[in-house]
Amino acid sequence: MSDCRLYLITPPALPDLAGFANTFQAALDAGDVACVQLRLKDVPDDEIRRACDALRPLAQERGVAFLMNDRPDLAAELGCDGVHVGQDDMPYAMARKLVGPDAIVGVTCHDSRHLAMEAGEAGADYVAFGAFYPTLTKEPKSSADTDLLVWWADLFTVPCVAIGGITVDNARPLVDAGADFLAVCNGVWGHADGAAAAVKAFGRILEG
Repeated sequence: MSDCRLYLITPPALPDLAGFANTFQAALDAGDVACVQLRLKDVPDDEIRRACDALRPLAQERGVAFLMNDRPDLAAELGCDGVHVGQDDMPYAMARKLVGPDAIVGVTCHDSRHLAMEAGEAGADYVAFGAFYPTLTKEPKSSADTDLLVWWADLFTVPCVAIGGITVDNARPLVDAGADFLAVCNGVWGHADGAAAAVKAFGRILEG
């Protein structure tokens, strides 16, 4: 059995928030989920607030960490467990100052060993590498391979997250290479048999 766990990323838009909340609950109840990242793009802050208020309690009452994408200010305001920041977002140190010493702060590092080492030395709770596979969720800025995961797992204790186009069909090599978390969006919410079935399928992979 691997130590790798599932890290869910919400769809980039939630036009039917109430309907998604039901799907979200079913997914969380279907298997082990370590954390959820709320990732809404190009929407007003109030829409992010509404989504957070609807979904955050569902995650936290199940012991699942709830992270905000890009916005440490909203993460702190809305009671999230932490924040994920990209290289084009707020610097790690500023994000940490906003969310506090006990919150989770993860950092996108693309395919860069240098950026990952910098983030780890600064105090990031995890580094995220990718994209490992083609993805429909966003235009990837880099392409990573499993050698990066092997290198990181061998040398560092800071957890690493694999992201980018991950599905139940292609996840196994990332687990074998040493990823601590698999960050999945469309591979769960867009699964042909539904999100809960996808989480169960990922669970079987992660259990070996």
